[in-house]
Amino acid sequence: MSRLAKKPIAIPSKVTVSTTNGMLSVKGPSATLERPIHAAVSIEVTPEGVMVGPANDTKLARALTGTFAAHARAMISGVETPFKRVLVIKGVGYKVELRGRDLVFNVGFSHQVTLTVPEGLEAKVEKLTITIEGADKQKVGQFAAEIRAIKPPEPYLGKGIAYDDEVIRRKQGKKAV
Repeated sequence: MSRLAKKPIAIPSKVTVSTTNGMLSVKGPSATLERPIHAAVSIEVTPEGVMVGPANDTKLARALTGTFAAHARAMISGVETPFKRVLVIKGVGYKVELRGRDLVFNVGFSHQVTLTVPEGLEAKVEKLTITIEGADKQKVGQFAAEIRAIKPPEPYLGKGIAYDDEVIRRKQGKKAV
C-alpha cells in the first residue's frame, strides 16, 4: 500500500467532501467534482481528513489505494485553487484565436484546426500564449496534451506548440563540408 495513502488528506475550511452511492464528491468555492470509487478501495471522511484504504487484502486493492489517494488530493486542491497549464506557439505566421468556446489554430497546415474547450475548463488566449484553467487536473492536462499534439515542437527550428516550461532538445542542422 502507498505510504502517502496511509496519511489522512487534510480538508481545507472552504471545501466539503462526501461519499454517497459509490461516488466521491468534493465541493469548493470554484467548482464541484465527482469521481466513482472503485469497489477495491474504501474511503472514509473523518474530522482529521479523508482516509483512503484497501477494502480487501488483494494486490489490486493495495495498488489502487495510492491512486485514489492521489485523485482525492488533486480533487481537493483543484476545487480550492484551479489547475493551470500554459502553452506557447512558436513559428512564423502561426496564430491562435478563441471564437466562443472554440480554439482555432493556424499552424502551417493548408487548413485551420479547431478544438472545442471541454466543459469545466476555461481557455484564455493572449497573442501566442494559451492558458487552460480548471478544477479537474486530468481534464486540464488532457486538453493541453490534445492542443500540443496538433503541432508538437520540432527539434531543428523549435517551431510548434509547446508547454511554457518545456525544454525542446535542439538538433544541429546540416554541416557544410
